[in-house]
Amino acid sequence: MAKRRRRDRTEVSCCIKYLVFGFNVLFWFMGVGICAVGIWAWSEKDVFANISQLTTITVDPALILIITGGVMFIIGFAGCTGALRENTCLLLFYCVAIGVIFFAELILGILGFVYKDWVKTQIKTQLKVTIDKYRDDSDLQNLIDWVQTEWLHCCGVDGAEDWDLNMYFNCTSKSAEKCGVPFSCCRPRPGEELINKQCGYYVRHPSQQSVSSLSEKIYTTGCLEAGEKWLEEHLIPVAGVAVGVALVQILGICFAQNLRSDIFAQRAKWH
Repeated sequence: MAKRRRRDRTEVSCCIKYLVFGFNVLFWFMGVGICAVGIWAWSEKDVFANISQLTTITVDPALILIITGGVMFIIGFAGCTGALRENTCLLLFYCVAIGVIFFAELILGILGFVYKDWVKTQIKTQLKVTIDKYRDDSDLQNLIDWVQTEWLHCCGVDGAEDWDLNMYFNCTSKSAEKCGVPFSCCRPRPGEELINKQCGYYVRHPSQQSVSSLSEKIYTTGCLEAGEKWLEEHLIPVAGVAVGVALVQILGICFAQNLRSDIFAQRAKWH
C-alpha cells in the first residue's frame, strides 16, 4: 500500500512544480527588493508631504516602486507557496492575477495604438506637470535629470522653452536660475571631469545667446520627440522584450494550471 501511494504521488510533475516554484521565488525576491527601495526613498522625504501628494495627478516615483514591488511580492508569494504546498487556491489566485495583468497590458497596448494622438497629448500634459514639480520632489528631479542627460539627451518636453513652466527657471522669477535650464540639459564638454551645476544659468535669455550658440551649449530637442525617435530606432528590441514578457506570463499560467490539474487528479484518486 505504501508503494502504491509513493507511485501516485509522483504523478504530480516535479519538473513543473519546482519550475513554477523557482521562477516565483525569483519573482518574489525581486518584488521585495523593489518595494524596499521604494520604501527607503519614501522614508527619506517628508511623510505628510508624500501623503498629500497622493491626491495630485503627478505620481511619486517612490510610490510607483512600492506599488510595483508589492504586487510582485504578492503574486510571487502566491505562486511559489502554491506550488510548494500544492495549494490549488493559491495557484488559482496566481493564474487569475497573471491573467488580469496580461489582458490589461494587451488592452492598454491596443487602446494606445488606436488613440495614439490622445495618448501623446496626455503624456505631453503630464510631462509638463513634472517640469513644474521639478524642485518639489528629489526622486522626480533625479529621474528627469537621468532622462535628459543619460538616456535621451534632450531638454524639456517640446524644447528648452518648456522650463518657463517652472518657477525657478522662469525668466520673470528672481531666482539665480531664471531664464535657464537644469544642468542635465547641458551638453558635456570634452575633458570635463566634474559636472558644472551652473552650466544652464541664464542660457535662454534672448540677449544672451543666439539659437546656434544655444544648441552648442544645451540640448534643444524636446524629450517627447527624442523619445519617439529612440522608440523607432529600438523598435525590434522593445517589441522583443514585450513579446518575451507576454510569453513568460502565458507559460506561467499554463504551468500553474497544469500543476493544478495534476493535483486535482491526484486528489480524485485518493478519494
